[in-house]
Amino acid sequence: MEKPQHAPGAEGCLVGVLRIPVKIVAVLVVLPVRVVWDLLAACARMLNRHVLGPTGQGLRWLRAHVFRPVLRGLGRVAVTLLMLVFVWPWAGLWRYVLTPVGHGLLWLGRGVDTYLLRPLWRYVLTPVGSALLTYLLRPLGEGLDRVLHVAGRYLLLPLGKGVAWVAWALGMTLFVWPWVALWRYLLVPVGIAVAWLGRALFVWPWAALWRHAVVPVAAAAYRYVLAPLGRAAYACLLAPLGRLLAGAWHVAGRISRAIGRGFVWLWRGLVARPWAWVRRHVATPVGHVVREVWRAGRAAVREARAEVRRALFGWPPREPARSRARTLGSTTAVGSAPAPEISLHEPQG
Repeated sequence: MEKPQHAPGAEGCLVGVLRIPVKIVAVLVVLPVRVVWDLLAACARMLNRHVLGPTGQGLRWLRAHVFRPVLRGLGRVAVTLLMLVFVWPWAGLWRYVLTPVGHGLLWLGRGVDTYLLRPLWRYVLTPVGSALLTYLLRPLGEGLDRVLHVAGRYLLLPLGKGVAWVAWALGMTLFVWPWVALWRYLLVPVGIAVAWLGRALFVWPWAALWRHAVVPVAAAAYRYVLAPLGRAAYACLLAPLGRLLAGAWHVAGRISRAIGRGFVWLWRGLVARPWAWVRRHVATPVGHVVREVWRAGRAAVREARAEVRRALFGWPPREPARSRARTLGSTTAVGSAPAPEISLHEPQG
């Protein structure tokens, strides 16, 4: 059956009843969940931007400039110690002890083989073995071969065949033929009869019941009862409810985004902008004033120290270049700052 077609603007019969409860649920449940979700997402982005990102960069810097050189140095020291303990002594033992001893034993074995074993084998053992093989072992072996061939052909082979046939007949009579006859003439007919009886009692009645009673009733119930009820429930309840929940979710998202933009606006208006104004118009001028006061105080201290040195030792003092180069965070170049000590004290004629 084809599904009933509805007009685009038509609503189910239960939409009017379920509209207000669904809106209440959307405001009380969906909206707080969506707001919490958006707040968590904003916190996660801020945490990633201001905490995790700088922490990861710091860890990468530590790995590149601290851990890697330290571990590389420790690895080299460990490799050197391992080579000193486990490699170089055994390499020296192999190179300066075992290798010369092995070469000496090789030369000794070659000399023994060349000057003792080969002449003994060539001039003593080979002629004696050839003579024994030719005049004693070969005739004796040929005679034994002939005797064994005749005995095996005319005695052992018939005897073995007879023993094998007797064993085969005895085994078949005791262990094969009785069980074959029992299976063929007793168990197979009885099994066939029992199988037919079991089918007649336990299979065919239930198969007929399933085929001619259960299946038609179930098909009719599904076609004429369950399928119409399911389509009606989907058309009148589930589809409108789904559309209402989707609309509520989108509305909650818009409300949560509006609330988030309001929080951002409040943060910028109450914290970020006042702090920027205070930093720009209060902290920065105060810092410049403090810097100038600090510079003036340092200059006065340098002048007093120069006067004390001149009064005690009688020569104009010289300030180190390092003290003159300090700017206390100023953007002015170091070389452009004048040295007050040199400009204030002229050399005495």
